[in-house]
Amino acid sequence: MRSSTWRTPLIVMICGTTILFLSFGLRQNLGLYMGPISSDLGWGRETFAFAIALQSLTWGVSTPIFGMIADRYGPAKILALGGVLYAAGLLVLSQTTSPIDSIIGVGFLTGFALSMTGFPIVLSVIGRMVGPDKRTLYLGIASAGGSSGQLLLVPLGQWFINDYGWVGAVIILAAISAIIVPLAAALAGGNARAVDDHSTQGFGDAMREARAHMGFKMLIAGYFVCGFQTMFFGAHFPAYLTDLGHPAWLGATALALIGGFNIIGCILWGKLGQRYPMKILLAWLYFMRSIVMMVFILSPITQTSVILFASIMGMMWLGTVPLTAGLVVQIFGTQYMATLVGVAFLSHQIGSFLGIWLGGVVYDSMGTYDPIFWGGIVLGFMATALHFPINDTPLERETSPAQA
Repeated sequence: MRSSTWRTPLIVMICGTTILFLSFGLRQNLGLYMGPISSDLGWGRETFAFAIALQSLTWGVSTPIFGMIADRYGPAKILALGGVLYAAGLLVLSQTTSPIDSIIGVGFLTGFALSMTGFPIVLSVIGRMVGPDKRTLYLGIASAGGSSGQLLLVPLGQWFINDYGWVGAVIILAAISAIIVPLAAALAGGNARAVDDHSTQGFGDAMREARAHMGFKMLIAGYFVCGFQTMFFGAHFPAYLTDLGHPAWLGATALALIGGFNIIGCILWGKLGQRYPMKILLAWLYFMRSIVMMVFILSPITQTSVILFASIMGMMWLGTVPLTAGLVVQIFGTQYMATLVGVAFLSHQIGSFLGIWLGGVVYDSMGTYDPIFWGGIVLGFMATALHFPINDTPLERETSPAQA
């Protein structure tokens, strides 16, 4: 991939990782607002949970579309527009007086913003920037950017709520999100071909090929489970702990620990992806997640157990991202990476929608989150079974005469 003089691989990596830091770190703050907004406005938890869930669905549905645009016309303008929409959505949330306001601000505006500033587009730029020998490691490092945002911005968000109330806190987060706009310039030209990609395949052929590939279907089915598990925790875990009588700081600390340990986890899983079959690593990751969740829910929920659970889960939190993206590239190549990873991410976000929304529905109707916990555990075991038989053999490509 060719770039201008100042857009070195290091600059692209730093700016892309910072965009993910802001995008995902700010998004993980929303779980902190479940209690304050619902209490202040007299809503049941299902109301704000639906807005967050709709955000996940909007995020997922629009990701392949913006990925396709980025693949064809370049990612910089898409990323910059995402920064603008992020700030606008949070400002709308800060002035919300009715459920429809939260749906517009969180469900739609920030949902579109996340699809424009998330993993598929940023990772596609980085994936094209490096050769296959280091690709999963670089994808892991960039994925860790989202986790570091969770580590730093979630405690900061709780501090903003404590000092300025939830309205003032959201306005501050809106200002922070605008930093994405200037950072996007570093990723201009990020749709250039990777050094190892000489395919002449057209867009339509690539989509038909992916649609017919059973392994791709199994991969995106597993990604559904990832979304269900992680986004349920991100949206409901702080409120879950508060309901059990724990202080508010414990929920924020748990999310921060998940983010902190996931920095290590993303890099570790990315590094392992260079040495071992990525489909096997994904299978074991989902299996271990379910085991950890089961041990946690069957044990007494103490501050110590919460800290241990968050730390261990953090090691597996977004480890699926570099492995899933890496497996897509291994099978299909980098040419339409943003689009294909975006399609997989749509499945992830459908799972996110159901995990978040059903968490609110089940809590409001039953007064407990336990059925969703157990649902996530069962889905994790199912995802394990799906990944082992995936055919991860790279598909053959016709190459241009100059590269043949």
